[in-house]
Amino acid sequence: MVEDFPMGENLRFWAATDVGKVRAHNEDNFLVDKKLNLFIVADGMGGHAAGEVASAIAVNTMRDVLQQNKDLIQAFREGSQIASSQDVTNLLEHAVQKGCAEIHTISQADAEKRGMGTTLSGLLIINSRGFIAHVGDSRIYLLRGGRVVQLTEDHSLINELIKRGKLSREEATDSPYKNAVTRAVGVYESVEVDTIDFDVLPGDRFILASDGLTGYLKNEEIAPIFDSAAEISSVPDAFIDLANRRGGKDNITTIAVQVIDPDGLGIELSNDVNRRISVLGAMPLFKLLSFKELVRVDNIATTVDLRTDESVINEGDEGDALYVILMGQVKVHKGEAEIVRLKNGDHFGEMALIDRAPRSASVTAVESTRLLSVSRADFFQIIRESQPLAVKLLWSFLQVLSSRLRTTNEELSGALEGSTILDLTEELFELEGETEG
Repeated sequence: MVEDFPMGENLRFWAATDVGKVRAHNEDNFLVDKKLNLFIVADGMGGHAAGEVASAIAVNTMRDVLQQNKDLIQAFREGSQIASSQDVTNLLEHAVQKGCAEIHTISQADAEKRGMGTTLSGLLIINSRGFIAHVGDSRIYLLRGGRVVQLTEDHSLINELIKRGKLSREEATDSPYKNAVTRAVGVYESVEVDTIDFDVLPGDRFILASDGLTGYLKNEEIAPIFDSAAEISSVPDAFIDLANRRGGKDNITTIAVQVIDPDGLGIELSNDVNRRISVLGAMPLFKLLSFKELVRVDNIATTVDLRTDESVINEGDEGDALYVILMGQVKVHKGEAEIVRLKNGDHFGEMALIDRAPRSASVTAVESTRLLSVSRADFFQIIRESQPLAVKLLWSFLQVLSSRLRTTNEELSGALEGSTILDLTEELFELEGETEG
């Protein structure tokens, strides 16, 4: 994680919404609370303007719940031990669930509103941490260092078909199922909520948008539109104009958020975070993870700085962490006998994530070295919290183990081919004699 920096006047934002070119009324809603640094976009659905009711309830309930629990948010802001990032994430999910229950209750009491619901994508920024709660196919994008990343995943039938290989992204453009969502707030009494917390860096920019914009928008178009705007206040209108020029078939809502970088810290911090995520993503264990999932792993990782000749692992000690080299060089050795040297991007100790076996060798820095460490306890925690992430990690573990078994088998086969029957017989007798002794 990066060190906290003062938010204060360093946050700029603007929001806008438009009915579009086809719809008779606007069922989108947005909310900005500058005291909480809370930004929400919701896209309602349902007849007789019920969608507008659902989206309004969702954004207002979320804000109200956070306002009622501002003491917890303030405690986290001040670095108090009584409020963790998980507490804030749980609060966001609770806020969405409360809105979901209220919408569902109203829909059950009014036949004209039966089945109404809404998407919801909310971003809360506290110091240098961002927290997202998300349901549906509205989106939140992050622009950082010239790169655009979609932080949310669409809960839509189209996205499910694409993930399963049943539909290409090109075919999805004209699909009749384009507007079908697989999750919505209020359709049922409760809903599964995607949450994520991550580092927010000076210079970061965010776009929150309903699918009235994202259905027309390509990732590579986001940064140029943002960059060409003279002021943050003109960014949402520029996106709305793009959507309307391309058809405007749905309501269009967008919020632009920018973290100002008055001290020029953003580039260095961004490079550091990107380096960590890049190193993690290059590892066989994490190669199947998306950017968002790599962020989750990075969240639980801690940095370890070693001086020359300082050890991080001692032979025979119980293993409890995986290490990745961010900078520097270490040697793996048994006593004074050096086995191998590892440098930037290399990793060691991953088997400690699944068992408590004693370390088979020692690891010592041969120069000033910075490591990224992931503990077994934290690793199992994120596996418990996310089934899709767990499947990817466990599948990768199987591939790593399979590769090691093949390598070991080849080495054993080579050793056997290089030995005579007499050699092997003598070795067996020597081993038997040692055992009897």
